[in-house]
This record gives sequence, C-alpha cells and structure tokens, in this order.
Amino acid sequence: MAVRKIVGLGCVALLSMSALAGAVAQTPATLRIGMRDDPDMLDPAFSRTYVGTVVMTAICDKLFDFDAKLAIVPQLASSYEWADSKNLLIHVRPNVTFQDGEPLDAAAVVFNLQRDLTTQGSFRRSEIGAMDHAEIADPMTVRVVMKQPFSPFVAALTDRAGMMVAPKAAEAAGKDFGLHPVCAGPFSFVDRVAQDHITLQRFAGYWAADRIHYDRVTYQVIPDSSIRRANLEAATLDIAEVAPLDVDALSHNARLAIVSAPSLGYGALSVNVGNGPRADTPLGRDPRVRLAFDLAMDRKALNEVVFAGLYVPNAQATSPIAPLYDPAIAVPGPDIPRAKALLKAAGVTTPLRVDLLVYNTPQGVQAGEVIQSMAAEAGFDVHVVAAEFGTALAAVVRGDYQITLGGWSGLLDTDSNSWSFLHSGGALNNAHYANPKVDDLLDQARVASDIAKRRELYGAVSRQVNEDLPLIYLWTPRNIEGVSRQVAGFALLADGLLRLQDVRPAQ
Repeated sequence: MAVRKIVGLGCVALLSMSALAGAVAQTPATLRIGMRDDPDMLDPAFSRTYVGTVVMTAICDKLFDFDAKLAIVPQLASSYEWADSKNLLIHVRPNVTFQDGEPLDAAAVVFNLQRDLTTQGSFRRSEIGAMDHAEIADPMTVRVVMKQPFSPFVAALTDRAGMMVAPKAAEAAGKDFGLHPVCAGPFSFVDRVAQDHITLQRFAGYWAADRIHYDRVTYQVIPDSSIRRANLEAATLDIAEVAPLDVDALSHNARLAIVSAPSLGYGALSVNVGNGPRADTPLGRDPRVRLAFDLAMDRKALNEVVFAGLYVPNAQATSPIAPLYDPAIAVPGPDIPRAKALLKAAGVTTPLRVDLLVYNTPQGVQAGEVIQSMAAEAGFDVHVVAAEFGTALAAVVRGDYQITLGGWSGLLDTDSNSWSFLHSGGALNNAHYANPKVDDLLDQARVASDIAKRRELYGAVSRQVNEDLPLIYLWTPRNIEGVSRQVAGFALLADGLLRLQDVRPAQ
C-alpha cells in the first residue's frame, strides 16, 4: 500500500487528496487515525508513552480491561480469584492464539509476567514488582505468588503489564521485538515509518473476530493539533485527538462528533532534583524555590487559557473520578507575595533563570508560555525550550533538564500513577527523587486492601510530595477525540486508549 504523506496546502496541511482517493479505492475498510506524537518502542515491557500504548491496544490484548464504571473485566483471562493474600489464580481464556499461530495458555502468560518482571530495562517491573514469581497451576491456569500482599496487581494487568506477547516471537527477536510486535490482539503489525505512520492489518484468527469491522488501520503521526483538526474537517482522517481549544469549532461540524471522557491521568511539571549535574540549581536543590514556582501557578487561569476550561485543576496523582482520590488535598491558588518571600528566604538572586522543557506542539508551547508569564511575576526568568517528543523524552531520561512539562495518561490504580514516579526505586523516577517517608507510604498502600485506608495513605503521599515538589501537579486532563460520523461504535474510557472492538463503518 502506498504511504500517504502529510503535504502543505496554504497555511493548513492536508493528506494528499489524490493519493487518498487511490488508497480508499484499494482499501475501503481502512480506519485512519491521527496521533499527536510518534510512539516509542512497540513492546509492552519497554513502552513508556501514551501514544505507544494507543497503537499496542490494537495489537496486544490484555489479561484484563476495565469498563466505563472502572470495574475490572476479563479479556485474555476468563476469570481470577485470590487463593489467599499472596496467591492469585488467573484462568486463561481458551481457544486464543497469537498472531503467529502460537497458542495462548498458562505457559505463555507465565512467560510474559516473568519477562516483565526480570528483563533488564522493563518499565513494568515497578508495576508488578511485588510479584515473586508466576507458575503453571494447570495448562490454562496461572498461579502468581506475591512476596507480600499486593492489592493493585490485577489493576496493573489492565494496562501494558497485562498485554500478552507471543513467547516464541519475543525470544527470537530479543531487544528488537518492538520493531515487529506479535501479540494476541485484533490487528497485526504491517509496517512503520518513523515520524510518519504505522499500519496494521486485521488478524483473521482473533478470538473475538466478530467484533472487528475494519481490514486495516493506519496511525498518522501529526503533532500539530491544527493540522489534525484540518484533516478531520477534510475527511482525510476518521479519528483524531482534538485539542481542547478546537472542541467548540468542531462540535458545530455536522460531519463530526466529539467523543470525550474524564481522564485518570495528570499534567505536571517535573523538577530535576537529583538526576545529574543539571539538578544542581537553586530549583533542584531547594524545596523553597520549588514551592515559590508552585505558588506562581494559577491553575484555574492556565486551564481556561490553554484548555478551554475542560481540564480540572489538581494537586495529586489521582483523578477526581477515581476511588482513591482524596478531596482533602487542596489545590493551591497563586500567592505571589509568598512566592517572592520564599525566594528571598532561599537567598537567590532574582530574576532566577529556569529552563523549561516542553513538547514542540502548539499546546505544549502555549502552556509553557503561560507558565513563563505566571512565573515571571514571582521572580523567575523562564526560558521555554521546545523539543520534539522523542528528543524531549530522551533528555529527561538522561537528566538533561531543569524542569519539564509533561504528564501521564493514567492507569486504573493510583499505585501505577505514583509508585514508579515517586519511589526511590521507581522505573519512571526521572527526577531521582528519594524520600524514605514517601517510599514507606507508597509501600504501605500496596499492601493495604481497604479503600479508605489506601486513600488515606495516598493523601499522606500527596501532602509530602507537595512539600518536596519533585512533581508539581497542575491538572487532570480530559480525553477528547474527533470522530467522523462515517464511523460508528467508537467510545472512550478513562485511560483514553482507542479500543477498536465494535468500531465499524456507519450504515
């Protein structure tokens, strides 16, 4: 199939209409999806981005998923039960095969869980790290043995930790598996051109084949939200993420529908407090300076200006829609006099230069500029540094930043939204933050099973983090997609992932 490029057309870029006409004639059942960023590795063990998870959701089914009420439901598993507080039995769905024909059975599930736990560099290790090992109880039943009680474990399996890859293909490919992933989902991988597109095709042997209604899916990488919007309006995309400021205009387009859902994620500023030489700044060394920066933020105004009032100001890792949200965690308002006093007490000379790394997208740059303006009132000289998504992510991992604006799309349990980022051993703790009190609270929350007790523990985590401020939580986003009315059956859940089961051409 010919690659369809983004081409310039005046001030807006549209998919080439002539190329599109030929492509549509050849593949009338192709679903065209516009994405904001180019995904990272398409390997559940090593992926760390939302857009990567979006694509893998079509390739790799999970052991479990969750529904619109955030209740866990089986997917590749048929059911589960806790034999006791440290032994979990997972019953594997029968008659499921991977895209290379290998059967999904207990041995395959054990392989995947052990791979996530033990492979060097796995980002899933932090999410399932309380697991001691997994073993075969019978050909279609897995016994997961915990080192200690671990209440978030099944919830963790509703995301990448629960995605099942084909063992033989994974072993054969090794570290290159993500270049051509093989899983048990509805679509199999075809090709990828970096910064351009990813193509998938329908897997005929999918266990729920009657729920799949497109032959192919193409994911087009379009970082500029105005270009995604233009392609939606020109009907050269069927589904695309929509920037909040575009919602009102698109909602008046009779050919499009806006589908949205509250998110489990968050947007935050991450401060380098211990990751290499660039942490050695007043901002990185002194929590008073970080608090001054926090107190310069007007979360309500930021939401109104950049996100059309559709996001929710927040100061914790938990979304207001989640059971573990603590409403007692106050969202600070701007306090410029106190911010200035803190900078004076810290002995810094103002204006204090701070380099703010943002993604080079219209929304990322705009948010950075609003933060720049707010921080200036308190005595900060913020320099906004815009970088392409992959470049920015690599810089953060190696510690080449002072403060960065980013976020997390959100998983079902608060443990997955906090432990990896805040625990001293967390795989996603790029700030190299370490506080024994926070470590202990996060570990206690993993062991506790009572919702009220866990909410109390995460509230204590939030209070301490909001003193130390390695992360300055700013908002809870909203998942928003523009969808052609030629597409039916599309819905969004709180993680924002694009589940393609039951999505079909409109009649």
